[in-house]
Amino acid sequence: MTKIARIEAKDGAGARVAGPRVRLGAPRREARSQYYAFLSYSHKDEELAEWLHGELEEFHVPAALSGRLTANGVIPRKLAPIFRDKQELAAATDLGEEIRAALAASQFLVVLCSPAAAESRWTNAEIDAFKRSRPDGSVFAVIASGEPFASDVVGREAEECFPPALRERYDKRGRATGKRAEPIAADLRGDADDRRLGFLKLVAGMLGVGLDDLVRRETTRRQRRMAWVTGASLVGMVFASGLAITAIQARDAARDQRREAEGLVAFMLGDLKDKLEPIGKLDALDGVGSRVLAYYSKQDASELADNALMQRSRALSLSAQVAYLRGNLETARRLYREAMAGTAEAIKRSPDDPQRLFEHAQNVFYFGSIAADRGDLSGAERAFRDYGRLANQMASLQSDNLRWKMETQYAAANLGFVLLRQRRFDEAVRQFGAALGTIEAVAAVDPANADYQKSLAASLAWLADAQLARGDITLAFGARRRQVDLLKALADRSGDVAFNENLIPAQQTLGNLLAAMGREKEAAIQIEAAVATAEKLLPAEPGNSHWAVYAGRAHLRLAQQFLDARMPGEAEPHVAKGCQYARSLKNPRGAADSQMLQGTCLSRQAQLALAQGNSTAAQSYSNRAFAIAGAVHSPDFVGDRYRLARNLLLVGDCSRAAGDDDRARRAWMRALSLTNAAREQPGESAVRAELLDRTGQPGLAEGVRAALAARGIRDAMVLSV
Repeated sequence: MTKIARIEAKDGAGARVAGPRVRLGAPRREARSQYYAFLSYSHKDEELAEWLHGELEEFHVPAALSGRLTANGVIPRKLAPIFRDKQELAAATDLGEEIRAALAASQFLVVLCSPAAAESRWTNAEIDAFKRSRPDGSVFAVIASGEPFASDVVGREAEECFPPALRERYDKRGRATGKRAEPIAADLRGDADDRRLGFLKLVAGMLGVGLDDLVRRETTRRQRRMAWVTGASLVGMVFASGLAITAIQARDAARDQRREAEGLVAFMLGDLKDKLEPIGKLDALDGVGSRVLAYYSKQDASELADNALMQRSRALSLSAQVAYLRGNLETARRLYREAMAGTAEAIKRSPDDPQRLFEHAQNVFYFGSIAADRGDLSGAERAFRDYGRLANQMASLQSDNLRWKMETQYAAANLGFVLLRQRRFDEAVRQFGAALGTIEAVAAVDPANADYQKSLAASLAWLADAQLARGDITLAFGARRRQVDLLKALADRSGDVAFNENLIPAQQTLGNLLAAMGREKEAAIQIEAAVATAEKLLPAEPGNSHWAVYAGRAHLRLAQQFLDARMPGEAEPHVAKGCQYARSLKNPRGAADSQMLQGTCLSRQAQLALAQGNSTAAQSYSNRAFAIAGAVHSPDFVGDRYRLARNLLLVGDCSRAAGDDDRARRAWMRALSLTNAAREQPGESAVRAELLDRTGQPGLAEGVRAALAARGIRDAMVLSV
């Protein structure tokens, strides 16, 4: 299922950093397995295995259950196919590719347990292979003879029916833990009725329904059969019985049609949607949501059963997602609000169901995300606080569920973004600190999980940005240093290009912090490393516009380093290279990123022209850069106002160099009027200090610089680049 990027924050290099990501709507189900189950057994139990195999494949799921959505997926009409290996493996040295492939392609593993199975190396190997490749898969034990865990009792070891791998718990990475497992077991020992009850228990477990559901329907089916026999013997009641049976059949047919329709709805919102999302079929996705909503529009929402209520909400969420991706924020907002009403009602019916809390939380998140996109930061804050409350509730209900833990991390980070935009820097630092603490704990449980490591690296970046925003450059440097070291280690170890991609802005921003602290040589090393990482990455995918943006920024930042050191000759090739990347972005993934890179290119060209004494060219470049900044940045956003002021500062400098002092002063005064935030970030304060200098207020400028120096910031202008 496609993950949708959340609110974006900007790191110190001006690069956009994707916020937490989340699955939208229903949890993703794995692609449909080739086999419904794999039957593992000792060939000494072949007769019973053949019976069980036949019973499973011939079992017809009651129509009232078929199509229902359970924790194990949509209930099928039949349990076929069931894989059963009919070959004796005694002469083999390995399970073989066919067996391994069948295990990997099976949704469930059914183990026919007996003392012979407990001693069979092949039965044990099949269980081990399934648990290693499918640690999240379901294993069901069926007792044919012997006793479970008899090996724990001295003198009864020969009666043990569970193979060793069945008795051992495996972790989420498919590794044996040495801890005892308690497999779900059905018992086929005893008479025919006992065997039938054990069989129904196995089926109920695989379908994800209660045993009572199957037993009750089995009893009903027998009663109907008896009713037909009785009806045939009572000739005088034929007509009345016929009418009753016709009514029952009509009722059952209507119910079956409804179940079939709801099964189709579940498929459309599950497997079909999962296949369409990754390939960006928005029209098809919209059609799926619309068809489902059309189906439910004929029914009173307040009268819908729980599953139907949730499916209607998922359809609304899907339609809202499509509208959101198309930029139709008002439509998306309306649909998410309606979806929220449905999931809120579902929670009222079952307040301790973490899955319902999860689905409601996703709607709440996107409602808040749309509020943030519209500039309604108060509305976004309310939504994200509610989202955090739901995430914490999920985590408290299932404290060992890492998925719910990650939701608490997402919630803390997204609230942090809003607080950062509201310039509530101290609160933002606390939120990002909480998000970091959560992902550190989750990543420690599964250190090989690449997604967790990426989230850990991103959390360090968010925390560093918030710490820098409030002026704690030493803490920000520590977090960024740790992020760079982590990304380098992960990139070297895994070869995942995503780590190298994230390393580029991380190294660049670390270089900015070093330069701001007066450690120019170390800063140059980091910025040059960012350029090298970008140039190493791009040949793997030359058409990747996202990487081109990162590479362009890195080159232009290195050019700034040389310009600040009064080395225009060394800066020139990097200006040319950065501008080359900017011009290459004909179909960029983000138009705003492309425009901002083009604006940065023009700014560097203006600075280079100034350094080379070409004031006419400098004026032209700076004017064009400011025009782009005005188109990209919004004066309603405080951070954007300072970026506009930074561009006007350059316009004024170029005008003064060209001899137009009046125009220069007008540009500087206009820029100064934009710098009126109650709380400034260090780079913003540096821009204001430069403007105070140029408008004849050096005393005030020195006061600003002294305050920055007291925090260990010697050159804050590099933080505004």
